[in-house]
Amino acid sequence: MVQSINTKVDLVIDAAAHLGLTEYGKIMIGDKGFEFFNNRDVRKFIQIPWEEVDYVVASIMFKGKWIPRYSIQTKRNGTYSFSSKDPKKVLRAIRVYVDPKQMVQSLSFFDVVKRSLKRTFKKSN
Repeated sequence: MVQSINTKVDLVIDAAAHLGLTEYGKIMIGDKGFEFFNNRDVRKFIQIPWEEVDYVVASIMFKGKWIPRYSIQTKRNGTYSFSSKDPKKVLRAIRVYVDPKQMVQSLSFFDVVKRSLKRTFKKSN
């Protein structure tokens, strides 16, 4: 069994980790860090201490009515993408431990297209 890094747990919720193949499990948010535990395989888990979190990026659609995914970008180990049953509750629990300035909104589809068009026309000039 995996030992949790948290001493006090604020939130436990059903979730999915999107790392290649989708893995289903539970997210645990506590005083020491963010944890994901797989339902089926005990050896598949993710533990991210709060000191290691660089940014929390939320994909927001329909003016904040729907948050399909959010990801945690770490300082050394890359980006981990998750989705859960109640993402607003998860992001509020994360906001207690992570500076709100480090919680950002991802670019929309049209922002990405606009940025790529600007880059292509800038290179041609």
